[in-house]
Amino acid sequence: MAHYPLLERIFYPDDLKKLTPEELIQVCHELREFIIDIVCENPGHLGANLGTVELTVALHYVFDVPHDKIIWDVGHQAYGHKILTGRREVFHTNRKYGGISGFPRRDESPYDVFGTGHSSTSISAALGIAMGLRYNSRDEANVIAVIGDGSLTGGMAFEGLNNAGTLHPNMLVILNDNNMSIDPNVGALKDYLLDITTSKTYNRFRDEMWDMLGKLGRMAPFARQYVQKIEASLKALFLKQSNLFEALNFRYFGPVDGHDVVHLTEVLQDLKTIKGPKLLHVLTKKGKGFPRAEENQTAFHSPGRFDRKTGEFLSAKGTE
Repeated sequence: MAHYPLLERIFYPDDLKKLTPEELIQVCHELREFIIDIVCENPGHLGANLGTVELTVALHYVFDVPHDKIIWDVGHQAYGHKILTGRREVFHTNRKYGGISGFPRRDESPYDVFGTGHSSTSISAALGIAMGLRYNSRDEANVIAVIGDGSLTGGMAFEGLNNAGTLHPNMLVILNDNNMSIDPNVGALKDYLLDITTSKTYNRFRDEMWDMLGKLGRMAPFARQYVQKIEASLKALFLKQSNLFEALNFRYFGPVDGHDVVHLTEVLQDLKTIKGPKLLHVLTKKGKGFPRAEENQTAFHSPGRFDRKTGEFLSAKGTE
């Protein structure tokens, strides 16, 4: 087994927080290698978990789990989460009899706040948790749902988005988009708009303007609606993908590079201070860091045993 100098120092997220942002790059490399080393011998879900390494590290670096709640849609992207939350030393038992589960389970760890099964459930679960925290006057906690672009097509996911837009909870939905479906022509304008809309100065001004407009008496609803339309029009001009989520009363941010861990931590840190329903669009590559998995994403979704060096299958390909 390989040596992982930084990863071996991380037992829980508090250990991760002791590192510098620059050291997170090495942690991501080691975490990715660790997952490959285990899964090549002990079959499990490989491709999606390799794609979410940087996102997983950034989430546990920025947020205070388990006080803050992270809900993963299915378990195909949660291996890194398990490894960083006290289960690295037993991860070789993943999906084995008497070992740890391949999916988040509440009875396995306090860091697994929702027991996932089929896909598309994370947004509704996050909404329920966020509303429960509100009713118990604990809505200072952040609630985050991580959902893939495939799971987002499920009806339950859209039901959750629709209800969240109406109830206006303090929650963040992270869309893990590994299909690379973004039109590249948004370019520098997209980056500039993201920097502005996540900045503390912009959001403080936005909140103060909202409060001021609320003092206009009978004109307040019309003034607020007018300002909202201006903001939405500017974002729609540069971010074609934002329209659906903005229409559902989510503030849309992105898209961002899901493999730039330092930038991800900066964006997530800014989003912590923004209240209400938000959606961060993150672009990732399934199988990232293992060439054979990047080239053949379907086969390496759940590949069975394979040769660590060549990527050749040593047993019949696994199934979900």
